[in-house]
Amino acid sequence: MEVASSPPKKSNLTLYIIIALIVGIALGFVLNKTYVAEENKSIAAIQLKIDAANETLHTTTDSLQRAQLIEQKKTWNKERSAIAAERDKKVEPFSILADIFLRLIKMIVAPLVFTTLVVGVAKLGDISSVGRIGGKTLLWFIGASLMSLLLGMILVNIFKPGIAMNLPLPDVSEDTGISKTGLSLKEFLYHVFPSSVIEAMSKNEILQIVVFSLFFGVATAAIGETGKIVIQFMDAVAHVILKVTGYVMNLAPVAVFGAMAAIIAKQGLGILTTYSIFIGEFYFGLAVLWTLLLLAGSVVIGKRIIKLIKTVREPIILAFSTSSSEAAFPKTMELLQKFGCKDKIVSFVLPLGYSFNLDGSMMYMTFASLFIAQSYGIDLPIATQLSMLLVLMLTSKGIAGVPRASLVVIAGTLATFNIPEAGLALLLGIDPLLDMGRSATNVVGNSVATAVVSKWENALGESEPDTAEL
Repeated sequence: MEVASSPPKKSNLTLYIIIALIVGIALGFVLNKTYVAEENKSIAAIQLKIDAANETLHTTTDSLQRAQLIEQKKTWNKERSAIAAERDKKVEPFSILADIFLRLIKMIVAPLVFTTLVVGVAKLGDISSVGRIGGKTLLWFIGASLMSLLLGMILVNIFKPGIAMNLPLPDVSEDTGISKTGLSLKEFLYHVFPSSVIEAMSKNEILQIVVFSLFFGVATAAIGETGKIVIQFMDAVAHVILKVTGYVMNLAPVAVFGAMAAIIAKQGLGILTTYSIFIGEFYFGLAVLWTLLLLAGSVVIGKRIIKLIKTVREPIILAFSTSSSEAAFPKTMELLQKFGCKDKIVSFVLPLGYSFNLDGSMMYMTFASLFIAQSYGIDLPIATQLSMLLVLMLTSKGIAGVPRASLVVIAGTLATFNIPEAGLALLLGIDPLLDMGRSATNVVGNSVATAVVSKWENALGESEPDTAEL
């Protein structure tokens, strides 16, 4: 997909989101202490009874006492559910703002995945001219993707940032709906292969859309000159969808305000402690990912990996400040050529990286998806988590490096694994802060990938004299 060479216009969206975040927190605090104070006190009192009953159940061997406690728990759960429903109805005008935004995000899932992936695969599919380079590029992309996803999964299991949330499931049911053994092979295959692409798109079955897109993209490239018309059309449609995404994201401040007001009203300011921990742990994860990417790159290009980071530091800062790795694309391409990468390699690897190699975004996907599951007390076995990792490995390949596009993939993944999609509201308020870090990481990952493939192709020359001074 072409990227305009003109500098991106400065957007105030992040500022507006931060303002909405602060205002939402302030209003939520007021509502928590006044408007829904009685409901919160009643729910807290019932929760203490349930916790005490759970402790007794773990220690007692008296069958009669156990039966009585279980019946009492059912009664208390019903009371808590009724009170929570009354509280939720009071704050519904705020939470509905976030719900509308989430519906709009889900609206663009199918067309965004289909168009961006078809264009990327079609360009890669010209094996007569780029088969060898494409193979080496995909080898690196797959390795980096798996490392990023696996790192996110490992860290979120170590830190367990969502446990402190202790949120009830939206349907107020104690049954999480998650199989203890994970998805069966039959269920997984049915999630992968569509019986109807129209049905897959109508239901936002993102994995099935990816499979169809892969076939469509390869076939488009295989028919030669005629296929270029399709590619140009898909490229134009992809730009339209990305424009729509921009329009939807303009509503993010309103959604953030509503989400934070509702969450703080119900949970209190104590939930912000968990948020701060989540942000700190995520940025620690990004630091580890940077280290691993640079170490892997140094195996191929040696000590020049340090000069590479110095060379591309400007687009890294640009991506961080604009929360868009795509905004940094033109400058990254220019500086990689100054670093010594041949233009034919840069023009092939870098664009593909923006569809196939978003390392920061992929680490965030496993981190965020499992954080949401933890927040609702959903225990996902390792087998299920590995299934989720494989799903994300495929679905992440259809998303461009635009602000907060990771929410699109996460929304589809949550639905696949029966995790409440409403959990996305937990991340809306802090997503801009997280997006800055993962966008910068995407630039680092794609820069390293381009330099490595250039070295493998013996197409990495000396840096221009002024590169180190940039």
